[in-house]
Amino acid sequence: MISGPDPARQVTGGFDSPRPDLRSSILVETAQDRPSAPQPPLWRFLRHEWTLAVLGGLLLAVVLTWPTLRHPASTIPGDIADPTLQAWQVAWGGHALLTDPTGLWHSNTFFPERYTYVYSDTLLGYAPAGMIGSGFEAALIRYNILYVLLYALAFIGAYALIRQLGAGRIGAAVAGVAWAFAPWRLAHSGHMNILSTGGIALCLAMLARGHGWSLRHGYRPERRRPGWALAGWLVAAWQISLGFGIGLPLVYFLLAAGIVAAGGYGISWWRHRRRPPFGRRLLVADAVGGVIFGAVTLAIAAAYFRVVELNPQAERSLAWTEMFSPPVVGLITAPAESWLWGERHAATREQIFWPPEMTLLPGVTLIALAAAGLIVSSLRIRHRVALAAGVIGTALLALGATLGGDGDPGYLTLSKHLPGWDALRTPGRMMIWTSLLLAVLAAGTLTAAAAALRRAAAGWPKWSRQAAGAVLVIPLALVVVEGMNQTAHPQVPTPPAAWEQVTGPVLVLPSDAGAFELNVMLWTTEGDFPQVANGLAGFVPASQEQTRAVTAFFPDPASVGYLRDLGVRTVLVMPDRLIGTPWEGVTQRPVDGLGITREEIDGVLVYRLD
Repeated sequence: MISGPDPARQVTGGFDSPRPDLRSSILVETAQDRPSAPQPPLWRFLRHEWTLAVLGGLLLAVVLTWPTLRHPASTIPGDIADPTLQAWQVAWGGHALLTDPTGLWHSNTFFPERYTYVYSDTLLGYAPAGMIGSGFEAALIRYNILYVLLYALAFIGAYALIRQLGAGRIGAAVAGVAWAFAPWRLAHSGHMNILSTGGIALCLAMLARGHGWSLRHGYRPERRRPGWALAGWLVAAWQISLGFGIGLPLVYFLLAAGIVAAGGYGISWWRHRRRPPFGRRLLVADAVGGVIFGAVTLAIAAAYFRVVELNPQAERSLAWTEMFSPPVVGLITAPAESWLWGERHAATREQIFWPPEMTLLPGVTLIALAAAGLIVSSLRIRHRVALAAGVIGTALLALGATLGGDGDPGYLTLSKHLPGWDALRTPGRMMIWTSLLLAVLAAGTLTAAAAALRRAAAGWPKWSRQAAGAVLVIPLALVVVEGMNQTAHPQVPTPPAAWEQVTGPVLVLPSDAGAFELNVMLWTTEGDFPQVANGLAGFVPASQEQTRAVTAFFPDPASVGYLRDLGVRTVLVMPDRLIGTPWEGVTQRPVDGLGITREEIDGVLVYRLD
């Protein structure tokens, strides 16, 4: 049995190693294996660990999200609901920052409401991508590329973090794949805000490196890098700008980590009767980075508070959390989108109220490796115990109100006492942290195995050492297979030809609080983002509710007068979507005497009110 810190000390390299080590973490080259001639700089760059990690992450992301990039201008992963909303969000962020930054929060949807951009997680951090290209197809292509890149960043971030903590390359690679492509994430193919976790792991890696800290070595003042610490705070701020759905737990984690670190620093000072070195530059980096991180957090929080102030119905009660709390079996159940486990877990999913938020399997291979890591690991025993406690704690929080029958103590306790936590209606998203802690434990297992294999094979011929080392590729292959998807990639409805004749503000009928509302939001990227009264969020603004009620009899004097007073200049009616809606009789109603015009363009009716 391998335990304790010794195997870890024998692992070469690492995110925190003194110099780049280009040798394999599985087998150490002997002197006769090393090249005698110096290598060209380009070749050294291409073989560098971090070059390979980035390229590997990109390749894995393309393969494991396929066929996302097969038809990026016409299809979208998941469904045609939330992904079309998020494609619009990215486009609006870029458009607003280029044309009118002061109007960023007041988007062109839900006219005439204000602060409509923060009716959902904004994905504001992707706004720079929204500045590239324009129009409907560009919005789709942009979204699909970002969808692939966010998976790559999740792998790279997790790999960097786990290397910084002291694991070997094979352990970090397996853990990175297992976290970035975990089965539970496949249920969120339509939730880019939930999938965008790469900044979490990356900022933690940078902050740990900047402060000279790792699980393997603890605090090493000589390894402090203020620039990395500042970069970590900036990445954390960027992560928060993507939304509070997963960003708020990061805020509280960094706050708790800061308190623990300060406490540990103080205890060390008291025990040794001397102040451990910290450094003015690092203190300045933390102060500047912390202020930026706090300012971004407060600015976005202020916008959300403003939404609730203007729309009291937007405030979510704890009943939402209770409704979306998964059963215990959800922790070991995969979503339908999982290629390996989807069909095998179909019967279990039928017993679950809302599978998209309640199928939380982090991966069978990951669980097995993490469990083995409690016994065989490069990590110290106290670290394993702490990580195991973290896994259990976050998994219990993920159960929400299911824990103990009411979730208090538990997730609902946080909802009652931590500012903003009550808005996090889906406890299952705590699996982000559960699976990350499992990944660290799994990396410890593989790092210890690699060290043991290296010692055992020290005197073997080169070919037999390489063959033995290849055994450690098996866990990597297993987590890759578990990350394979069978996600749908439907065609996205394109703007009708009549859209070119639209003069905003516009109302598109039917406006029935369905996915079609989100399609209309995406249509506004075609053109100069005309204002639309359409939109869909977790609540219905009062003005939108009234508009839907009044226009059920459109066109009639009352609805036409109401829309004119509201400022709407064009009404677009989609006849093929009216069946079964309150607007089913619109097309047969006359317009005589109403002072409006009606024109049919390619099967779509365009009413002009001005």
